[in-house]
Amino acid sequence: MCEKASRAAALGYFDGLHLAHIKVISAALKEKENGLSPCILLFDESPAKVLAGINVPKLISNEDREAFLRGMGLEIIKIKFSEIKDESPEKFVSCELKARLGIAFISCGYNYTFGKNGAGNAKTLNNLCNTYGIGLSVCGEVTKNGETVSSTAIRNAVKSGDMKKAVNFLGRPLSFVSPVFSGDSRGRLLGFPTINQYLPEDFIVPKFGVYASIAEFDGKKYPAVTNIGSRPTFGGENPRSETHIIGFSGDLYSRNIRIGLIDFIRGEKKFPSAENLILQIENDAQTAYNMLINSNYF
Repeated sequence: MCEKASRAAALGYFDGLHLAHIKVISAALKEKENGLSPCILLFDESPAKVLAGINVPKLISNEDREAFLRGMGLEIIKIKFSEIKDESPEKFVSCELKARLGIAFISCGYNYTFGKNGAGNAKTLNNLCNTYGIGLSVCGEVTKNGETVSSTAIRNAVKSGDMKKAVNFLGRPLSFVSPVFSGDSRGRLLGFPTINQYLPEDFIVPKFGVYASIAEFDGKKYPAVTNIGSRPTFGGENPRSETHIIGFSGDLYSRNIRIGLIDFIRGEKKFPSAENLILQIENDAQTAYNMLINSNYF
């Protein structure tokens, strides 16, 4: 089926929706001024997982990513990666983009690759777009503090506890939504009730430790302090997220709560007694509050 060429498409993997991704997307959105309908192509599977068996941890859930993109005014077109992974660059452009999807304009990053074995790059795409009468914008690299913004750089920052860099490169907090499960109430007994959550499946695991964070539910944001780790003081277990919501009292069991990590406070450590832990939690909560109260998040 041949569609009328009426769409402006953002091409890429968009696994983090960081600042460089937003630059590519913005170029497609700008084509609304020329009467084109902006869209974004998303694969149903991770190319790295399909081609190399590598399970790359997520910086944003699929649900959050789609909500974010729709909020920007983009039509989401899902592509089955298994059906196009062996196509030549020319077939992908001429048959998939031009004929089937009616793409009249393409926006991509300078390091974009496509086609079987990644044979096509931005230069290839430029030549093919000239051949098939498709407009093209190739966005250059985006830098912050002299470093190139990329999903890899953000993952490295998250794993090393450099949450400031991760937030800077993402343009927003690293956040996840997960149901609250019933724990052992140890935080409540210590005077600091917490909500217990597991990180979503395939989500990146931040460096174990304590973070200034934001808890969001019922349309409101609350300052919070979150521990990501295995709770070594109490014997250790599978990694979890424990969040004390500063100034909030209420039952959130079974609720889906969003937690956004803002800044790293300290690494995970084992305390000799519950009393020492209480003193540290008091300090952590105050540190988190001081970091957050004058921020732009409230």
